[in-house]
Amino acid sequence: MRVPLSWLAEYVDLEPGATPESVQEALVKVGLEEEDIHRIDLSGPVVVGQVLDFVEEPQKNGKVIRWCQVRVAPDGQDAADGGDAVHGIVCGAHNFEPGDKVVVTLPGSVLPGPFPIAARKTYGHLSEGMIASVRELGMGDDHEGILTLKTLGLDPEVGTDAIALLGLDDAAVEINVTPDRGYAFSIRGVARELSHSAGAAFRDPAIRDVPTGLTGVDVRVDDAAPIRGNVGCSVFVTRVVRDVDATAPTPPWMAARLRLAGIRSLSLLVDITNYVMLELGQPIHGYDLDALAGGIVVRRARSGEKLQTLDGVERSLDAEDLLITDDSGPIGLAGVMGGGSTEMGPETTNVLVEAANFDQVSIARTARRHKLPSEASKRFERGVDPKVAAAAADRVVDLMVELAGGTDAAQGSYLDTTAPPAPIVLPAGFAAGLVGVDYTDAEERGSLEEIGCAVSTTDEGLLVTPPSWRPDLASKADLVEEIARIVGYDRIPSVLPVAPPGQGLTREQRARRAVANALAAAGSTEVLAYPFVTAESNALFGSPVDEPVPAVTLANALDARASQLRTSLLPGLLELAHRNLSRGITDQSLSEIGLVFRPQLGETYGLEHVPSGAERPSAEAIEALNNSIPPQPRHVAVLTLGNAIAKQPGQPAVPAGLGDVLASVAQIGLAAGVRIEVAQGAHKALHPGRTAELRVGDTPVGFAGELLPDIAEEHDLPRVVAVAELNLDAVLALAPTNVATHSILTQPAATQDLSLVVSAYVAAQDVLDAVRAGSGDLLESIRLVDDYRGTGVGDDEKSLTFALRFRAPDRTLTAAEASEAKLSGAQRATELFGAAIRD
Repeated sequence: MRVPLSWLAEYVDLEPGATPESVQEALVKVGLEEEDIHRIDLSGPVVVGQVLDFVEEPQKNGKVIRWCQVRVAPDGQDAADGGDAVHGIVCGAHNFEPGDKVVVTLPGSVLPGPFPIAARKTYGHLSEGMIASVRELGMGDDHEGILTLKTLGLDPEVGTDAIALLGLDDAAVEINVTPDRGYAFSIRGVARELSHSAGAAFRDPAIRDVPTGLTGVDVRVDDAAPIRGNVGCSVFVTRVVRDVDATAPTPPWMAARLRLAGIRSLSLLVDITNYVMLELGQPIHGYDLDALAGGIVVRRARSGEKLQTLDGVERSLDAEDLLITDDSGPIGLAGVMGGGSTEMGPETTNVLVEAANFDQVSIARTARRHKLPSEASKRFERGVDPKVAAAAADRVVDLMVELAGGTDAAQGSYLDTTAPPAPIVLPAGFAAGLVGVDYTDAEERGSLEEIGCAVSTTDEGLLVTPPSWRPDLASKADLVEEIARIVGYDRIPSVLPVAPPGQGLTREQRARRAVANALAAAGSTEVLAYPFVTAESNALFGSPVDEPVPAVTLANALDARASQLRTSLLPGLLELAHRNLSRGITDQSLSEIGLVFRPQLGETYGLEHVPSGAERPSAEAIEALNNSIPPQPRHVAVLTLGNAIAKQPGQPAVPAGLGDVLASVAQIGLAAGVRIEVAQGAHKALHPGRTAELRVGDTPVGFAGELLPDIAEEHDLPRVVAVAELNLDAVLALAPTNVATHSILTQPAATQDLSLVVSAYVAAQDVLDAVRAGSGDLLESIRLVDDYRGTGVGDDEKSLTFALRFRAPDRTLTAAEASEAKLSGAQRATELFGAAIRD
């Protein structure tokens, strides 16, 4: 919400010398968050001038300029820049005549940009200033010529300060309005809040003598489909204004305020409705009365109905949409946007003014359904004061009479079915117990009365009736929040909470953090990718084999192409790697821990009716919501490309590859407390022969490998891209609850190598497991150090060399004992795989 200070000052007393910064500081004290400050950066001598005469001079470039003589000060007085009363000015526009009054920026002024103005030689003349256009003054985007003041209905004295005349010396503070404080979406609401903060007098613009008992407009509410039991329209006020001049200009002060508030000036009649909406927080709609057919009916849409809204789009209506209709059919989406058939235009002479109140949920759903957010819907879905409609309609009528020359026809209608706010009991001592501050009775009562509540005393405490503009006050806790806000948050003591003993992170949370820290310590950059992917990506990475991959399709995707929730983390990593590569980052090691969405084939998820967000769901509703969600296991994925070690003096570059990814997998296993074994695997997106299946015991938990070159090329990545993905939840479920620890042995170790020749089709991991099992308890560690295929080994064979380390806990091993254990391991490999010791 943008709030021009001059407008705010009409309804609350600002401190002498108040600045936008000081006003924002005061509003922050009552909980309104500051966003920005908006000014028109215009300064210096900018005055009203009158064109006395001009000479048109064609130029060699084909352009025709005007050499103008412009009076910028009354006869006999110096100009605001100290020069003569008549200035010679070069102007390229042609939309003015002698005698027209214009805005002249004299030398020394600065226009928005910044664009300083100085006397300068141009087209053979010394131009002493500039005749300004609307855009050059920061008043709008129009640049069809210079601004003539007669188009604004103005005839000021020559030499008048044009900055003040046009309202260009104002500034606006922008605040963030939270959904529960819709009343602050108005000058009225912000002025009231500033009065709370500064203790200044507040003048309510909604207090007006409104005519009652008007007739002449037939209005009926026929809501056969209420939302949450609430009828869609509870208030509907109309007024009639006749003989308006729709072509009359919008006064500069109104246009300036609207512009600072973030709304573009369109036409006088529309500007008046927008002005009152900003002032009182009540959305207003104006109809061309002569375009209406019969009376007005507020109802839900019917099957097949369509409506062309003011933005020129024809919309297919939903049965939940609340409509404004006449005998011709729909003429507006209630609370969202009017229809084109009854739009006020230049030919409008008679106006029907509407000020209504609509159900918050109904308007919010309609605006989102049609992707049609508007200033009106933004206010209605947060809650509009139902008692302000009549005052707002009356304010519009007064402005149309005053500015558009209209006549109050003393016709209209008034419908109000709202119930008064329910009183709330605030028990004695409840505020102090909840906030921790000993508020006095006077502070509690005074704070509540200050925000507009009616307060009386009962045996239990205070009986508080909230004002009509505060629908968010529904419980005693809400009242306490207001007391704390108005008295001051600085009264609340700062107390650090003490964590209850025996609580903290769960085992799974600690393990996940350990995995993330281990990957980061190993040089991987943790990333967070979007969970929305294409169907093709899910089909490619969702399963190692070609089979249907069930996926969750979004009903309202942000990107029509990326319309599914991810079944794998790899599509997101590939997208991020591509983006990093496009920015010159050629060496990458990325990792992500996140949820994937794995619906089961044949299962149906989701709910036909989602519980309302305005009520606490029942236990049954929560269970139904949980059952409607597909399984969401947590995965961890790693990607590497480029060089693992960069080229440097004495060290050639070491390319990253599958080995680096498998090292990361080993780090994941160590952090999780399990041993992840690597076996030959296959995946449709990975290179044959360079793909591994990852297991914990006999349970597959993931895969690793190098992307197929054509897939890497499709993603504009290097030929070698190594990836790995594991089901982290499954890994942690297989990890022991208590990790076994071993004493550090002080006895010396005996190391030996063992080379075994086996069939090329036997997995190295299987051979390693056999040697480990056969070597007995003396074997402390074993690892594969070489896989040789070539001279001296058969065509279908390979030589695997293992490094073994033996150690006894109570003595120094002899070489014979270590050799015996090694040969025992070799024997086991021979029995299982026909392995032969290589000489």
